[in-house]
Amino acid sequence: MQAAFRAFRPLMDRVLVQRVAAETKTKSGLFIPEKAQDKVNVATVIAIGPGRIAEDGGERPVVVKVGEKVLVPEYGGTKVNFEDTDYMLFRDGDILGVMDS
Repeated sequence: MQAAFRAFRPLMDRVLVQRVAAETKTKSGLFIPEKAQDKVNVATVIAIGPGRIAEDGGERPVVVKVGEKVLVPEYGGTKVNFEDTDYMLFRDGDILGVMDS
């Protein structure tokens, strides 16, 4: 995770996230088949861009911070791969919300 953070810097209002791994076992210890696993829409913010310039000329910084858990849309974003690890790149406005710890 650290290597990807140093190797890639998102531009403008883009946010690099890594989806949280889906549950592979039930609480009782049974393995869940891959096709039956729910798609996880929770991700951890890995890197953020500096923000974008608003129509009035002012700066609009990205609202999420590195390390936060966020809710991302099921579809959309751009898939990127660094050192055999998959990440997703979203615009700041596409992030649905921040998960409180």
